[in-house]
Amino acid sequence: MYCNQCEQTAKGVACTKIGVCGKNEEVADLEDVLIHALCGLSLFANEARQKGIVDEAIDRFVMEAVFSTLTNVDFDPERFVVLINKTVELRDTLKEKVAAAGGKTDFDHPAATFTPAGTVDSLAKQGADLNFIPSLDTDENVRSLKQTLLYGLKGIAAYADHASILGQNDPAIAGFMYEALSALLAEGLTIEDCVPVAMKAGEINLRAMELLDAANTGTYGHPVPTSVPLGHRKNKCILITGHDLHDLELLLKQTEGKGIDIYTHGEMLPCHGYPELKKYDHFYGHFGTAWQNQHKEFPNFPGPVLFTTNCIQKPREDYADRIFTTGLVGWPGIKHIEDKDFTPVIDKALALDGWQDEADNGSVMVGFARNAVLGVADKVIEAVKNKDIRHFFLVGGCDGAKPGRDYFTKFVEQVPSDCMILTLACGKFRFFDKDLGDIGGIPRLLDVGQCNDAYSAVQIAVALAGAFECDVNDLPLSFIISWYEQKAVAILLTLLFLGIKDIRLGPSLPAFISPAVLDFLVATFDIKPVDTPENDLKTILG
Repeated sequence: MYCNQCEQTAKGVACTKIGVCGKNEEVADLEDVLIHALCGLSLFANEARQKGIVDEAIDRFVMEAVFSTLTNVDFDPERFVVLINKTVELRDTLKEKVAAAGGKTDFDHPAATFTPAGTVDSLAKQGADLNFIPSLDTDENVRSLKQTLLYGLKGIAAYADHASILGQNDPAIAGFMYEALSALLAEGLTIEDCVPVAMKAGEINLRAMELLDAANTGTYGHPVPTSVPLGHRKNKCILITGHDLHDLELLLKQTEGKGIDIYTHGEMLPCHGYPELKKYDHFYGHFGTAWQNQHKEFPNFPGPVLFTTNCIQKPREDYADRIFTTGLVGWPGIKHIEDKDFTPVIDKALALDGWQDEADNGSVMVGFARNAVLGVADKVIEAVKNKDIRHFFLVGGCDGAKPGRDYFTKFVEQVPSDCMILTLACGKFRFFDKDLGDIGGIPRLLDVGQCNDAYSAVQIAVALAGAFECDVNDLPLSFIISWYEQKAVAILLTLLFLGIKDIRLGPSLPAFISPAVLDFLVATFDIKPVDTPENDLKTILG
């Protein structure tokens, strides 16, 4: 096992025995086998496209397979066995099509002819023997950029998969996925060869987020400012977490009229702002913060919990029987809903006590995506011109349990009262319930949405730059980004592709970034690690 794809990797270097996320060595090795096999499939997929062969079913499968290896998604070895075997089956099918079309099929890389072993143990042994990450390249800097690309691909796959569920697809995304996975196998590359591919990943991720934005808003309407209760009311209840709006919609439909309230958790909080979701009377409130507190929060919720796109470390026995997963999420011994029929979850909710009292724990506002913010753009622009608004901060990204993340809470608390804060993703749970007041009737803290809603934040920035007739980097706007997993890597690559400079990243820099690559990022984009809130605010505001 060698895994350093997340911010919390052991000792800031790599997890080699068990993942900080809870992933064991067997699962890590199986993930490496799956990526290795997908690289082999990609060799033939690239050649197929050269011959005009595009298989949408294979494209869809590859997105799901790459997504499954993202941190905190799938911890079930048996599910990886299915994915690995399916990858090789599709590879061989594609190989036959390419051969029939007169294309190249005699690739000499072992990934092109990989044969999976017949048992979980032997498959995991194949993964261990691959030594996948360290063997990506002998050059430390090229290996660093290949890792950056691979982890960016995992984020892209997540967003593209969500978009596809709601009918939004672009074959160019899968096409790039094949090119990039194949590039991981290439030898003799230089930094100069790798940087353009990484920047291309940022461009492709922008397209994936654009598709997901179109999918979400086209299906559920543009988010509107909405107050969400943080307390509870007396009733049966279900808690839904993850990111999948479609699963939430299905759950709302299937629980309608059954005397069950639906509460969101983590990144599902912004869903309360979508008109086609908030219309359900039993879509009530929000419970809990983000993944790092799940073991504290879930035992205190008197109903079942449904995971849609993020898993957890193995649930404690005292509430494991109340956990359900769906989609790509999996853990051995946990009930998985394969067909989107949530009857087992509903039956569990009806069997449990639910909330026996009422509690008013205040509320938070959500729904400040681009339409809502740009709807008051004239007021914002006037406030900037009148010097009522001095600066904008985008403070958001991933959350996690590693020490140092209180930086983001302290930063927001110290932002001067004449500055506004845009936030998104689960990083906002460090400060999402703070009352920061308003400027001219506009709340100082604006929740833009989920991590993929970085697209909305970018559109807001572009619109403001247009209004002020300047470049985005000339706006009184600073990016303070927290990261944990691979969607954050994809978003960072998108920001770099867009030319955004002076990004502060924390709580620590990626372990897979080599010193030379870091020097390149600093020289080209002025990217830097967070310091202290006091020092960073002083540097930014002067």
